Amino acid sequence: MKLDIYQVDAFADNVFEGNPAAVVPLTDWLDDDTMLGIAAENNLSETAFFVPTDGGFHLRWFTPTVEVPLCGHATLATSFVIYRELGWDKDEITFETKSGPLVVKRRDDGFVMNFPTKPPTPCVIPDGLEEAFGVKLLEAHQNRFCLVVCENEEDVINSKPDHQALARIEPADFILTARSKKYDFVSRCFAPSHGIEEDPVTGSAHCVSAPFWAERLGKTSLNARQVSKRGGNIQCDVKGDRVDLFGRAQLYLKGQITI
Repeated sequence: MKLDIYQVDAFADNVFEGNPAAVVPLTDWLDDDTMLGIAAENNLSETAFFVPTDGGFHLRWFTPTVEVPLCGHATLATSFVIYRELGWDKDEITFETKSGPLVVKRRDDGFVMNFPTKPPTPCVIPDGLEEAFGVKLLEAHQNRFCLVVCENEEDVINSKPDHQALARIEPADFILTARSKKYDFVSRCFAPSHGIEEDPVTGSAHCVSAPFWAERLGKTSLNARQVSKRGGNIQCDVKGDRVDLFGRAQLYLKGQITI
């Protein structure tokens, strides 16, 4: 069997920026082990698979080790493929997912994804986390990720985490974040429980960090920067229990795989 495959840099103004995701269009679902095998072979943080429905698409996301319930950058990459490569001519796409319906709207310069917010609640800084990150941590908040706040953005940028130590700390997915001079906030994202040491740009993490910083800063429209090595910008507009995440994408590769 031959399948089309695309690799798209999401939350990127140019190739080699943002977060690369693989996108595999399907007409019918493959079995889960095959999709997980493709994701492992791709060795990217996420591979997205989608199947057409009556009004939109059913979308699923796999890391190299597990299926995940929500992925922002691979949703952005999938939207890019559906619009730019497959000729979708409607103003928006509705994806049916394990996180419920997700709507993506096209803008001339990119795409707006409407996701559920996941506001975190205060928690104790996990034992060993400050040593694992090697920087001073001020506070911690927990939801899908454990969000930990640094004194300044330089600590977020300069942290050289011990990834083996991070993987031993529960919960094992973390957002390192701080206020920023140029942006409203910066962050980095680490997801060892999903087989990802550091994710370059993470849409789902901003479902946690955007409502946190919206409340902290007293504003609902925020400019965010994920300061990984590749880096990427995300415009976040918090709207109650939903958040609009805006980003751009760039096509890097298209071809076929044989399974």
